[in-house]
Amino acid sequence: MRTFVYTSHPSRVVFGAGTVGRLGEEVERLGCSRVLLLSSGSLAAASDQVREALGDLLAAEFDGAAMHTPVEVTEQALMVLRESSADSIVAVGGGSTTGLSKALALRTGLPQVILPTTYAGSEVTPVLGETRDGRKVTQSSPEILPETVVYDVDFTLTLPLSLTVTSGINALAHAVEALYAADANPVTDQQALDAISRIARALPRLAADPADLEARTDLLHAAWLAGTCLATVGMGLHHKLCHTLGGSFDLPHAETHTVVLPHAMAYNAHAVPGVMRRVADALGVPDAPSGVYDLVASLGGPTSLHALGMPESGLARAAELATSTPYPNPRELTTEGIAELLAGAWHGRRPEGPPSTEAKLARLTDQVVASFARAPDPRVRTLLSDLVRHLHTFVAANDVTDSEWQYAIDFLTRTGGICSPTRQEFVLLSDTLGVSSAVDLLTNSRTPHTTPSAVLGPFYVEDPPDTPRGGDISDGLPGTPLWVDVRVTDAEGAPVKDVVVDVWQSNEDGFYDVQLPDLEGPVLRGRLRTDADGRIMFWSILPSEYPIPEDGPVGQMLAAVGRHPYRAPHLHFMFDAPGHRRLVTQLFVSGGAYLDSDTVFGVKDELIVDFAPQTGPAPDGRPVDGEWRRLDYTFRLAPLAGCPRSARP
Repeated sequence: MRTFVYTSHPSRVVFGAGTVGRLGEEVERLGCSRVLLLSSGSLAAASDQVREALGDLLAAEFDGAAMHTPVEVTEQALMVLRESSADSIVAVGGGSTTGLSKALALRTGLPQVILPTTYAGSEVTPVLGETRDGRKVTQSSPEILPETVVYDVDFTLTLPLSLTVTSGINALAHAVEALYAADANPVTDQQALDAISRIARALPRLAADPADLEARTDLLHAAWLAGTCLATVGMGLHHKLCHTLGGSFDLPHAETHTVVLPHAMAYNAHAVPGVMRRVADALGVPDAPSGVYDLVASLGGPTSLHALGMPESGLARAAELATSTPYPNPRELTTEGIAELLAGAWHGRRPEGPPSTEAKLARLTDQVVASFARAPDPRVRTLLSDLVRHLHTFVAANDVTDSEWQYAIDFLTRTGGICSPTRQEFVLLSDTLGVSSAVDLLTNSRTPHTTPSAVLGPFYVEDPPDTPRGGDISDGLPGTPLWVDVRVTDAEGAPVKDVVVDVWQSNEDGFYDVQLPDLEGPVLRGRLRTDADGRIMFWSILPSEYPIPEDGPVGQMLAAVGRHPYRAPHLHFMFDAPGHRRLVTQLFVSGGAYLDSDTVFGVKDELIVDFAPQTGPAPDGRPVDGEWRRLDYTFRLAPLAGCPRSARP
């Protein structure tokens, strides 16, 4: 049983497009009237909108925020705040203005409203990292947490792609480390996985179109979720390294996160394989660390500390600083291990851990699918490619063993071995697995105003004997007599003449003629043709429920899973008419057994009809002793695609 503690950090979030228009209302909601605005010269348009939204609430402005929140800058801003008698702080921008706002709030207790323009996520955390004398120190306190965050997607639309990528990966880092945090819990787990999926979807779309509003919304949503994770659980190795590199070597914050993340993940991968599988699944890749690296590289993001200006001579000192103070991490921290990690990040090497089983299987699947690339028929290529993907997924998801797969092969071999011109065990297998009905549904469900189709079944025989109008296909077999009088029309209700109609059914004991070797010739099957009114009429016997053959592999399968083998009573029809789609269907006896549990899933409500009980003279004058049944029905055929009505008979 998983044990956890979950603590939420209350803050107000306003999310949408154009939400800057609510800024004044949010400030007044906090009971404030004099705002110190923290802005940036590089965000002139956004700052102008904020000034306009604040109006008379704006008391002063400071635009000198710097990376890693140096205390000297905080002291300068604090002087402006006190001189203006500000009673609240509004920050617009990225992590630098947000960090400065937090530093001021920690020193003054003033409420904060943050309008992020990047995806850093720090706006929803009670965490502050300040740099003093070249060393970054992180602390957490409720006083640091901003009271309100206004997410305006419009503020991110002009964020350059390079910053979008690094800021998005910064958010990804929060979500990844939340999953293996010492105080991880189910709530943050779900938030983190959602954030990872959104980031993986959004960043490639923004690389193609930086103005994609839906992708920008997805990414900003992910930033909020990832920041919430950062606020709720403790971070590990990755964040410690990035704070060390940023504070001690003045490396850019988001870019450093982007370079270091795949290497920090690779360092911890063996300690938390389950977490890495979940991250990989959320990213849609076989291996999480290399998947993040590949994502960054594909987006043109930075992949080496060397390119960020990190001196190689500083790697040893960085490793010592990162391991000087103990902190939670799934894998033991050693100076040698961290130095090796940093060396890989400095050179920009792709993390290459031992390939996981999932990665090997994904590679195998890709190889097999690639082998179909030159198939001349694109439909064949698509079908085989998807079949392989689904089969490989099934094998992996169920961890199929050698013996289980050999049994499956033997099962299919036995299924093929029992097939003959009069018994189709493979059709029976398809029927009992519901595949026949699924294909039938997909193929024949596009003409809603015509008669529904049904499965062909394993007992159809080509070229049945011709049956004259009013003839008897039962050939004297025992059973309740059945008079069948049906019409065949087109979709508009006009009769269709000269339709070739094949009919077949079981006897009163549930057997088809092909199952009874003592019978001479075909029986309970026939071929008729409609007259000018689209009608056929014939005699038969009332069909009964019956078991499908149980002496083969399919019967053994049903027995193994506790399923009965019975089909509901029905009469088969097949219609062939020029200009119309072939219709294969069945009519089921209303009130018959197994209508709600037909073993081949072939029953459709529209095909359950009355086989009405009758007594007395038959329609054709035939003398009948006792009860007989009557079936009246109208079949509507669908036109062939592209065949005009005038071209049909």
